[in-house]
Amino acid sequence: MDPELEAFVPFLPDTDVTDPPTARRNFAERATARPAPEADLLEIEDRTAPGGPGGPDVRVRLYRPAGARAAIVWLHGGGFVFGDLETEHPWAARLAHGSGALVVSVDYRRSPEHRYPAALDDAWTVLGWLAAHAAELGVDPERIAVGGHSAGGGLAAGLALRTRDRSGPPVCFQLLNQPMLDDRQETWSQRHFTATPWHHREKLTAMWAHYLGGLTADHYAAPARATELAGLPPAYISTAEFDPLRDEEVVYALQLMQAGVAVELHQWPGTFHGSQAILSAEVSQRQLAELCDVLRRALA
Repeated sequence: MDPELEAFVPFLPDTDVTDPPTARRNFAERATARPAPEADLLEIEDRTAPGGPGGPDVRVRLYRPAGARAAIVWLHGGGFVFGDLETEHPWAARLAHGSGALVVSVDYRRSPEHRYPAALDDAWTVLGWLAAHAAELGVDPERIAVGGHSAGGGLAAGLALRTRDRSGPPVCFQLLNQPMLDDRQETWSQRHFTATPWHHREKLTAMWAHYLGGLTADHYAAPARATELAGLPPAYISTAEFDPLRDEEVVYALQLMQAGVAVELHQWPGTFHGSQAILSAEVSQRQLAELCDVLRRALA
């Protein structure tokens, strides 16, 4: 493990996802304590994307750098269980400032109160709203990306699949940071990483159970189940070495490549899931800078 990250491991809190309300409260206390100096350099606005027939409205927060002409629908992590606009605020602000893109942070519904496909439906609602209001927001409708971290990365991958299959708004790029893609948990890293920091096999099993509620996942819920990947937008996929999700992410990247999709895959040695939150580590700074740079280039 990277020495700068390893020094923090004994002090990392463990999140008990068997108690979602407490997990959310504890996570929010930690996440909102982080400063977001980049926010002072952005125009930030809370909006609502109206839901479709029978669907709820979805809260979003817009992070607009000066001159932004491209946008990304950004989906927070939290294992489908925790995270919201406030906990994602520092990361959305960093991504907007570093990439120059309008970041649309989505307050999607969380499980177990709202199981699949609620979160994906909310992401779909926001993508449609963004495309329909592109002119008002000063965004080129051909320069809209989707992305997210962890569970949010899995939602973004599922959203790209759905918009391809339903001829939805065009998506030009997928930014998938340590995405959660496969409920089957059969890869080498899933079977062997049972005590890794922050994310380990048992915790992921509980998160999938909350999200699916006993349903069998389809390829929109767990994109690793998809058998046809041709026609998807180009993707950037980042993985952490000591992460149970690592191998499913690498396999998904290879399958995208084999389907003719342009992919940039970066495996970060010495890191673990979510370790980029340790901002003092040099490798974390490089990870965050690369996410911004990749998005800037993809939307140029």
